Amino acid sequence: MKENIEAEKSVYDVRGLNLWYGESQALKNINMKIYGNEVTAIIGPSGCGKSTFIKTLNRMVENTPGVKINGEIMYHGKNIFDKDVRVEHLRTNVGMVFQKPNPFPKSIYENVVYGPKIHGIKDKKLLLEIAENSLKSAVLWDEVKDRLQDNAYSLSGGQQQRLCIARCIAVQPDVLLMDEPTSALDPIATAKIEELIETLKKDYTINIVTHSLQQAGRISDRTTFFLMGEMVEYGMTEQIFSNPKDQRTEDYITGRFG
Repeated sequence: MKENIEAEKSVYDVRGLNLWYGESQALKNINMKIYGNEVTAIIGPSGCGKSTFIKTLNRMVENTPGVKINGEIMYHGKNIFDKDVRVEHLRTNVGMVFQKPNPFPKSIYENVVYGPKIHGIKDKKLLLEIAENSLKSAVLWDEVKDRLQDNAYSLSGGQQQRLCIARCIAVQPDVLLMDEPTSALDPIATAKIEELIETLKKDYTINIVTHSLQQAGRISDRTTFFLMGEMVEYGMTEQIFSNPKDQRTEDYITGRFG
């Protein structure tokens, strides 16, 4: 019965995904399902394909010259590589938060409403409502509500990262991709982002690349371990950390390499 339930709520079904940068193969026959309203952590040493994989999920990887891809990525049952899939539409539904906060050189308010404005929303009252709701969802509203016209660069690093999350949320995506979103932040800012991720998964499917095993253990429902472009193991986080099936996973988790 469990299998059927999981099959129904899988948001992504990745099938036989291979990716090359020129002659170098970065992803090798990746097969995995990603489930709704869960946090899936992607762990592994530097250069193992984690960031490349997450960037395939909204086709952002195609911005890199010389990329070649085969296989399928089914998103709600539709292959994202099909010719009739509009990349802009996909990236609206599948938002991305990067390693370093990247606010636009605009006001806090303009950062959040940038996406909705592009999508044709002009009503000032509605835009303010979207900004408020998005900033509240990113647990930033109380800190910035009196300074919405200040430049986004006036915020701290942790606040900037939450602003980037608010900017993502403003267009009402379905999935949030996070590529090491706390690696540039101090421990207090990191803890705030982790609490935020826990809250956000009620409304979003979250995939997070993290270099921190402790972080993966704290915040994710499932974990996948990548090594040299291969997906070595994938399962519930508790099982991966306490009883990995593959010796390479155990060696990485116990610090024998990486």
